Formats: sequence, C-alpha cells, structure tokens
Amino acid sequence: MIRKMTIEDYEQVYALWKTIKGFAMRSIDDSREGVERFLKRNPDTSVVAVEDGKVVGAILCGHDGRRGCLYHVCVDPAYRMRGIGKAMVVFCMHALKEEGISKVSLIAFTENDIGNAFWKCIGWTKREDLNYYDFVLNTENIIAFNQ
Repeated sequence: MIRKMTIEDYEQVYALWKTIKGFAMRSIDDSREGVERFLKRNPDTSVVAVEDGKVVGAILCGHDGRRGCLYHVCVDPAYRMRGIGKAMVVFCMHALKEEGISKVSLIAFTENDIGNAFWKCIGWTKREDLNYYDFVLNTENIIAFNQ
C-alpha cells in the first residue's frame, strides 16, 4: 500500500534509512523534530510504502512553491524490483501537481549506481548543464553515512 507519510511513521522510516547502504543522514534534519518540521511544511507530498504492516519504502517530498524536490528516496532491498519505488514517485508527482508544481528535482550521489540506474529507467533526465553548490549554515547538522 502506498500512502501519505505522517510523523507517526517516523520510527519505521528512520529504521529503514538505517538499513540502506551508503545512505546519508543528517543529525538535525533527519531527527524526529526535523522530519516533523518538514512534514508540517509539506503535509500532503511525502509518501511511504507499507507491506505486512511494515514500512518498506519512503520518500520525503516537498516544494518551495516553485519547484518540488525528492529527498531520501529508498526501498528496503528485500522489496526492490517490484515497482514500489516507481509507485511512490508517481504518488509524489501527483501530489506536487495538485499543488501547482510543474518541475521536480532530486540529488543522487554519483556513486549510487542502483539509484542512478533507477532514475534513468523511469525517465528522469540527468542534468549536465549546471553545478550543485552547498553552503552549511549549521555545522552541528552532522552527516553520517550508513556502511
């Protein structure tokens, strides 16, 4: 079942994130409080996939009124290749379109071969015409990568 994510899903979503090899999580942004803040700003666009009472996939999805963005797109490795990821992306695209958003972006690590193959397979375009820049405002928001 694909449905809208709520803060009540946080513990299972966080546990799923911890199982994804190479997944990067931030100490503040990905805390319960950080995710709750995100979901309050974007209450209808994030999604979870649930099978047998267990969260097996999730996407944080939001927008700034102009462009949508997908974050932390993941499916439990034991549930991959069953259309769950694509179904969640379609859910997010419909939710963003309902809110008047016409363009969506995401970031995939260059070394994420599985993720990059997924995005290419479902028709997303890799941009070659821009550079992506970050500026850290809060150095306490530490990034940890799952091994």
